[in-house]
Amino acid sequence: MKAKIILPLAGLALLAACQNKDKGSTAHKEARTEFFDKSGMDTTVTPGDNFFQYANGKWMKNTEIPKTETGWGSFYTLYNDNIKNLEQILTNAAREEHSKGSLEQKVGDFYASGMDTVTIEKLGYTPLKPLLAQIDGLKDYKEVISFIADGYKNGNGDLLDFHVGPDDKISNKNAVNFGQSGITLPERSYYFNNDAETKKIRAGFLNYITQLFVLTGSKKEDAAKSADHILKLETSIANSHSTPVELRDIPKNYNKYYLADFQKLTPDIDWKTVLGKLELKTDTIIVGQPKYYQALNNLLKSEPIAIWKEKLKFDAINNATGALSKDFRTARFDFFGKTIQGLKAPKERWKAIVSSTDGNMGELLGQLYVKEHFTPESKKRMLELVDNLQKVYKSRIEKLDWMTPATKQKALEKLNAFIKKIGYPDQWKKYDDVEISKNTYFANLQSADKHAYKEMVEKMGKPVDKTEWGMTPPTVNAYYNPSINEIVFPAGILQFPFFDVNADDAINYGAIGAVIGHEMTHGFDDQGKQYDKDGNLKDWWTAADATKFKEKAKRVVDLYNGFTLLDNQHVNGELTLGENLADIGGLAIAYQAFKLTPDGKSDKKIDGFTPDQRFFLSFAQVWRIKSRDESMRVRLKTDPHSPEMFRVNGAVYSMEAFYKAFNVPATAKMYVAPANRVGVW
Repeated sequence: MKAKIILPLAGLALLAACQNKDKGSTAHKEARTEFFDKSGMDTTVTPGDNFFQYANGKWMKNTEIPKTETGWGSFYTLYNDNIKNLEQILTNAAREEHSKGSLEQKVGDFYASGMDTVTIEKLGYTPLKPLLAQIDGLKDYKEVISFIADGYKNGNGDLLDFHVGPDDKISNKNAVNFGQSGITLPERSYYFNNDAETKKIRAGFLNYITQLFVLTGSKKEDAAKSADHILKLETSIANSHSTPVELRDIPKNYNKYYLADFQKLTPDIDWKTVLGKLELKTDTIIVGQPKYYQALNNLLKSEPIAIWKEKLKFDAINNATGALSKDFRTARFDFFGKTIQGLKAPKERWKAIVSSTDGNMGELLGQLYVKEHFTPESKKRMLELVDNLQKVYKSRIEKLDWMTPATKQKALEKLNAFIKKIGYPDQWKKYDDVEISKNTYFANLQSADKHAYKEMVEKMGKPVDKTEWGMTPPTVNAYYNPSINEIVFPAGILQFPFFDVNADDAINYGAIGAVIGHEMTHGFDDQGKQYDKDGNLKDWWTAADATKFKEKAKRVVDLYNGFTLLDNQHVNGELTLGENLADIGGLAIAYQAFKLTPDGKSDKKIDGFTPDQRFFLSFAQVWRIKSRDESMRVRLKTDPHSPEMFRVNGAVYSMEAFYKAFNVPATAKMYVAPANRVGVW
């Protein structure tokens, strides 16, 4: 089944859905009294030598990563605790009888169908056979183009990565945005690098393709030949791809064309027919990476139709593995789980199906979730925190010594225009056209895919809906969306260790306060700064201020480029710049807001630490995560977030308040002289 097409967002982390420590209704939970793990610290390390290790060292040393996880720590424990709560909701819904079409019936039966492994095993790959037969019948590249476009309505499209969303330069108008696609490995360098780890992954990829074809009836020698063909084809496609760093250049990835003009660049792709099959009525398109579509245009004609059919078959099987029998799921895990991410065992089936339910019908499941696990008190307290940080951000902008009044005024207008979303949507999406039965998991996924596609294409020609959410309520994450100028905090993240209504201010401001500040700062990072208060890609900076910003940002890039881990693998300061700016700015803003609270103004110690110390320790323990080496190698190439140690250390060593809180001497290993400290906001 195809993954959902979503808007690009500046998120907090990679994990996608989570949390909540205790089962049952939030209203009946026993109040937490401990908010800080003193036993996890390593006090043999001084705060000035490595604050992350000081705050988390014993925990890092003693923690074993579960076999089913790429890492372990705050986000992971939240995810696993929360998914148990979702499982309880879904199990109850599946067990009871509900009226046909009710949200309880739909999410309950969807979950039950995914857990019905007896039926799934009997079917094997039978549900996929009609699609594979359709691919077998393709006669030339024109039919390939027609097929890949036509399939999107049923969740089976291919090679055309696109979404309908705000036009970056006309933010109140929806447009169709096309991007690069066509490869299976994490990003382009996996097809070209020749280090041992990358070669191992390419060998695993060939084996994976071979396995899938054997499982669908091919002889092993034929399957192996198909695998070779597909790897070579994807390598040619990857050659046209932009790098992760290049994808962060907003103006270069905004290329608006009249359809007739783009047709001239890609003469062998009939775009009028393609858009017709996609049900998109428009005479203009936005293309993020035209080079990819020019390469696709050429490859569609130059590569034999037999090889394209092999590629399309592989993509179809690969996309559907989660809905097929266990041998397909095992093959996928062996490659994506073991070889790429270093996992030792697959997740339990129920966890995968809970995630699938949330991913496909999140705002149905979300309604049940917030009833049990999110209180009005939490929403009210969170809004107060957001408002407090917004006021502090205003004062910081007003006092900047490097920015002129003209640019400050525009920045303040943008800050004041932030749309704030907390917990869950005010108006829930409807899924009336989604047909769900208890014993048809594959068909249920298809129905959800059709609904999601229809929902997306119906946006064309309509004003942008600024009430729409890009994450589901149970998600443990947060995001800033530049084209809507919104900051969004789903209910999932508004729990310990990020947030607890009973925690002291030092804990909440060091954790969720830094998250709020982080998302706000995304509005003014190297990408967010290019959008105005209305979400339009528009330069509102004076030339002098823009130059000063670049100089300050370059110092952040240089700092993070110097951080290393594993076998001297460097953090990519350019790839992670936006997130690093958000981490540094977010912590500084959260601290200043914290100092306005009664707790922030006092010297009362808790657990032996002053309020300022608890603030910084709370921040450090929120990012207490231990990752597998294999997973970290992928992250260093693809993830715009720095590894957690550097998210903590890069931010705290840029703040004078940190040095004062822990009496850090100039002789400390990570001491940074005031003149050399980095930061923009």
